Amino acid sequence: MEYKEGMSYTEYTHLSFAPSVPDAMDPRVMAWLIRRHGLEMTHLSRGSHIGSIFSVAEIMAVLYTRILRVRPDDPAWPERDRLILSKGHAGAAVYAALAERGFFPVETLRTHYQNGSHLSGHVSHRGVPGIEFSTGSLGHGLGVGVGTALGLRMDGLSSHTVVVMGDGECDEGAVWEACLQGHQYALDRLVAVVDHNHMQSLDFCENTLALEPLDDKFRDFGWFVQRVDGHDVDALENALRIAYAHQGTPSVIIADTVKGKGVSFMENDILWHYRTPQGEEYEAALRELEAQRP
Repeated sequence: MEYKEGMSYTEYTHLSFAPSVPDAMDPRVMAWLIRRHGLEMTHLSRGSHIGSIFSVAEIMAVLYTRILRVRPDDPAWPERDRLILSKGHAGAAVYAALAERGFFPVETLRTHYQNGSHLSGHVSHRGVPGIEFSTGSLGHGLGVGVGTALGLRMDGLSSHTVVVMGDGECDEGAVWEACLQGHQYALDRLVAVVDHNHMQSLDFCENTLALEPLDDKFRDFGWFVQRVDGHDVDALENALRIAYAHQGTPSVIIADTVKGKGVSFMENDILWHYRTPQGEEYEAALRELEAQRP
């Protein structure tokens, strides 16, 4: 059936869908936990990128509670879905989701970005069950996703590969080379999600290198495109289910988000790309998040 904007999963396809290892946690609860852990992790480590961790929270929450086929007790399960966090600086969000899913003890999160810890500031697979690939140099994740998806197909596996990207890294030519290859090989089990928080490093994306119309750009490269509110867990789940069911081309979901979402004074403030929550700012952020506890 041809996709029409806003179509629900059940309208789009008659195929049944369910993660092979569903998680009972509500994605709204997981999103809150990602923010709460992220605040504490960056506070203790004096690490940065809290704005990006907060913007991607619902995306990670829906993926890890509703979509990805993974087994916490068997992280190397051959038929698992692969998630690649191309915007590796938001690694704390993935670490938090993995801990809450049971890949490793939640207490380990307190070691984030500390000397000797496996939980590095930019996401690393070394010593961390559930992490597929170490990232941090922006623009590389989608190319790795293309190779991963192609390899899985060659191995006869039905697993999906999901690449979570930042909008700023879409400035990189390597992203568009990967888009061409994804379409060339008709990798319909490759799904990209762009955390489109409209900011990168030191300014708004449009002031750095204009991206819009981003959805049209992906369409011109032959990708199946959906655009949703990246903080609406129901819309995200619906879009991801449709992307999983889509056939013939790779899919991209442009998730419009707010950098620093969840703490009023962090939202849409570029300072919180690098700023670390300490002192009164940490206490104020903590109060706001606690008031939102599901």
